[in-house]
Amino acid sequence: MSLQDVQEKMARAAVAAGRTVADITLIAVSKVQPNARVEAVLDAGHRVFGENKVQEAQGKWPGFRDQFGKIELHLLGPLQTNKIKPALDLFDVIHSLDRDKLARKLADEVQARGACPQLFVQVNTGEEPQKAGIAPAELDDFITRCRGEYALELAGLMVIPPVDDDAAIHFKTLAEMAARNGLSGLSMGMSGDYELAIAHGATHIRVGSAIFGARDYG
Repeated sequence: MSLQDVQEKMARAAVAAGRTVADITLIAVSKVQPNARVEAVLDAGHRVFGENKVQEAQGKWPGFRDQFGKIELHLLGPLQTNKIKPALDLFDVIHSLDRDKLARKLADEVQARGACPQLFVQVNTGEEPQKAGIAPAELDDFITRCRGEYALELAGLMVIPPVDDDAAIHFKTLAEMAARNGLSGLSMGMSGDYELAIAHGATHIRVGSAIFGARDYG
């Protein structure tokens, strides 16, 4: 697979769903990828990337931004409250807002800076104990607090379906939750199921290995 292959499959999936591919953001997930692979995707003209950890991104992206200019960075992994300041220095979009303490501290820092990244609330639709994300039953109240008490503007919802479940069920559930709360952003779909996610309305797909190749975690 390659960036071009993924882009072509995105376009076909969008047409099949009666959608416009320009309305879908492809996030190239570059976590744990060698710089040479990332640079090849940058050389191909792609400018939207995702990382899971603030520290890894700090060591990688300032240099690439100096070299390639404007790059849109998305934080996909859990955000610790003690990493909020460096995260806001680096990332344009955060996909992992998942608890009140994080919302409160984000709100304080956003107010101090006068600028806010796009924010997606991560929902644990499978209610997996080992996975981050707001429980479905708590989502509506959490969104209300984010908008009211914390004065945070939300872009949408994010989900990582359980590995052994039918992802379509979780994509459908996320879309229903977003619509109920007046949110248009749907961050869902990865290398194995992004075409299915597009069929269910994904506005942001997070694709790593299908673009870069398999990760080597050493």
